[in-house]
Amino acid sequence: MPFLGQDWRSPGWTWMKTEDGWKRCESWSAELGHETNQRDLSHSIIFNSEDEEIFTNEEHGCASKKRKKGHFRKDSGTQCFYREKWIYVHKDSTRERHGYCTLGEAFTRLDFCSAVQDVRRFSYVVRLLQLIAKSQLTSLSGVAQKNYFNVLDKIVQKVLEDHQNPRLIRDLLQDLSSALGTLLRGVGKSVLVGSIGVWACRLETVLTWQRQLQDLQMTQVNHGLTLSDLPLHTLNDILYRLSDGWDIVTLGQVTPALSALSEDGRLWRKLCQYHFAEKQFCRHLILSEKGHVEWKLMYFALQKCYPTREQYGDTLHFCRHCSILFWKDSGHPCTAADPDSCFMPVSPQHFIDLFKF
Repeated sequence: MPFLGQDWRSPGWTWMKTEDGWKRCESWSAELGHETNQRDLSHSIIFNSEDEEIFTNEEHGCASKKRKKGHFRKDSGTQCFYREKWIYVHKDSTRERHGYCTLGEAFTRLDFCSAVQDVRRFSYVVRLLQLIAKSQLTSLSGVAQKNYFNVLDKIVQKVLEDHQNPRLIRDLLQDLSSALGTLLRGVGKSVLVGSIGVWACRLETVLTWQRQLQDLQMTQVNHGLTLSDLPLHTLNDILYRLSDGWDIVTLGQVTPALSALSEDGRLWRKLCQYHFAEKQFCRHLILSEKGHVEWKLMYFALQKCYPTREQYGDTLHFCRHCSILFWKDSGHPCTAADPDSCFMPVSPQHFIDLFKF
């Protein structure tokens, strides 16, 4: 329940309800403090300019609250919100904290809608949504569902605008549409939270997004220097820095020179050694007619049997001392003597496990 007065648990912040939930605002704190001081004056009276009626102190307090409420509703676009991009992960109720944090609250507090605009965090958020689509749809609350599809909408619109990472989104939407289709046709009618009609509309939206991505035409932008202008050793260095086999295959389709470099056996051998163990090589060894190891075929065969190593530009971190989940560059108010020793990177699967109860 939001409050406007002083409380022993808080310095008396003011809150406002928005589409993403309750947010703390600070822009009118001085004015509200002035009104509060005026209200506390003893034996104060106020004159109404229309009917010149005199209100008592108690009536003045009620009128002041109504004015504050109407004042916030009138000019909501000019409010300044203080949003901390971290969340305290607690699963038990204590005397100081009641309840527990949820996945929907984490989506809002960690500001995933803004995170998808950061190229370092984009693949991390996409992978997280993909894991939720595969296994956690039936456990999402109403708020979590709303926040999930809001973030997904931001991702799709971003890809349609800048034409970057369409393959990742196609895979995400394919997994989501398959999961929703299976649930709506089967047991999902009894386990999904919310109206089946709402979920059916969401499935239609996902199918619409899939059609839009299928019709996406990549536009060629010429700003002078292109990949074909780079020397071969530079192109080779670019390929060796890629950690996804499909990215190498896609890049090899750009120019004949990149096509030849992308078929290099040493490149695929390093990729296999990066993602998989030697014991796994022996179980899925693929040899050519001449007895040479087909590293490219082995990579895609191993990828079907074992998970690949995840690599992200930026990830969420968990502070073991404070039990706080946060983005590393945003930080959090840590009280440990050596904060860096308490930080632990959080994979997308670990993030989901934190909110399982």
